[in-house]
Amino acid sequence: MSKNEHIPRIVENLETKAALKQLIYDHTTESFNLLKEAMKDLADEVRGRLHDPDPRIVPDFRDYGKFAAQLQVSGDMIICWMHTNIFEFNREHKIWEIPYVKKDPLNSYCGIINIYNFLSDSFKYNRMQDLGYLIARIFINREQHFFVEGKRQTSFHYKQFGRLKVSRDAMKSVLERAILYSMEFDLLVPPYDNVKIISVEQISATMANSLQQTGKRLGFQFNSDDVLEE
Repeated sequence: MSKNEHIPRIVENLETKAALKQLIYDHTTESFNLLKEAMKDLADEVRGRLHDPDPRIVPDFRDYGKFAAQLQVSGDMIICWMHTNIFEFNREHKIWEIPYVKKDPLNSYCGIINIYNFLSDSFKYNRMQDLGYLIARIFINREQHFFVEGKRQTSFHYKQFGRLKVSRDAMKSVLERAILYSMEFDLLVPPYDNVKIISVEQISATMANSLQQTGKRLGFQFNSDDVLEE
């Protein structure tokens, strides 16, 4: 066996798949920057339309660098996070059924931007055990085409993959839908049996830090189906 037998294959992978992933990473970064611009614009626009608002409900945008940003909208915290890796879909995913991917499987490689919903109070009171939920994730490929999995994102369904290109307006529309979904989904009272017994350690921590695990779906099992297309 030649010691250089595998070198051509390594070179081929670097020139094809590795280069492809770097290109997708660049496009995902550009898309995330557009999403952050949309977050800031939305905060400014809503702030300008509020009439004599209570300071506690005024939207607040914060940029946490290359991979994360947040938008507080009253009691909701929308956190957008860009994953640094590039992904392929498993063979059971319906993405493989659309002509755009059948024509060229390389179109299926995507970067991902996740949009999470937390309670603002979870951060305000440092409640580290509180829950946040994935409400949308944006997939971007090498041609800057995208689709979205998530609630109220039916206009950006995977069947539209190959037709929709990333733009500032598109990112704003995804963001607005995610915010509306978060704001209209209210906090649920936990079942009595879940909170009727508490230890001294727990109540001491509660008194010190207001720590009681809280999330909008508390008392209900959160399944992966909850973040798929409607």
